[in-house]
Amino acid sequence: MSGLQKVGDAALDNVVWIMLVVIAVSAGLMNSFFLTVANFQNILVQTTVLGLVALAVGTALLIGEIDLSVIGNLVFSGLMGVLLIRDGYPPILAMLAPMVAGALIGLVNGVLIAKFKMNSLIGTLAMGLILTGAVLAITKGQTLTVDSAAYAFVGNQSIGTWPVMPLVLLVVALGAGLVAARTSWGRKVYATGGNERAASAAGIRTDRVRIQAFAVAGMLAGLAGFLQTSYLTGVNPTVGSDLLLYAVAAPVIGGVSLHGGQGRILGLMGGALLITVVQVALQIVSVSAYFVQIVGGVLILFAVLVDAIRIRRQTR
Repeated sequence: MSGLQKVGDAALDNVVWIMLVVIAVSAGLMNSFFLTVANFQNILVQTTVLGLVALAVGTALLIGEIDLSVIGNLVFSGLMGVLLIRDGYPPILAMLAPMVAGALIGLVNGVLIAKFKMNSLIGTLAMGLILTGAVLAITKGQTLTVDSAAYAFVGNQSIGTWPVMPLVLLVVALGAGLVAARTSWGRKVYATGGNERAASAAGIRTDRVRIQAFAVAGMLAGLAGFLQTSYLTGVNPTVGSDLLLYAVAAPVIGGVSLHGGQGRILGLMGGALLITVVQVALQIVSVSAYFVQIVGGVLILFAVLVDAIRIRRQTR
């Protein structure tokens, strides 16, 4: 391999960090507030929910599948927590309920895909529509609010000068990174996504791994649902509707392959951070809101292009 090829591969592997530096410096030069600690904290808070949903999508991508139900799962699971706290149940139960609900939804997805061989794209899209419709039916399209300080603590309070929400994302991301890199289950996930036949021949029960991965993805979406409702002190049926494509783009920009079996948690988090940085930068430099969606589309197109280039280089 030539030196130029090595440089090209390194650039592809670290494209998310290169873009982060370029965009952050550029935005900072146009508006000095962008590089302040206060704005950095704001970016981290806004990254939290996207980061968790991107991690859920990335978990499915690692096994060569896709989970498009994550946003419906997020809103539905968050609604479960809101309903429990409004009905007077203990805050800890209302906080845990979204993760349990999310994991159960993911479990159903996994069984349908692994055991009934349902296409994950269509199956999870249908599940997302069902969940979104259920939320609209339960709330009748209205925003439900909560006045529990305990429930809203994680989404709105700080430890010292640092908000709690990003700390939750940090802990989850570190845990996910350790599981992916240091445990046998993590190796099974990569093996299943990389080559299912070889994984099966090696004794890995790939159907079980798929079901477990979807359950984990659902739990992460449920956790995002709790954090979203804690931050907003309530649930809005339309919140999160614009997150899905960004949640798919973030892991792909960060190096998680659409073809399965490849990707790192650090890169995935970098993808989520990059998307948030771009959105905040556009707001700070006073770019018209009409152009935000265009930039988002360009990011998604770029993510798919980068993944295609990576795959092409690896097959040479």
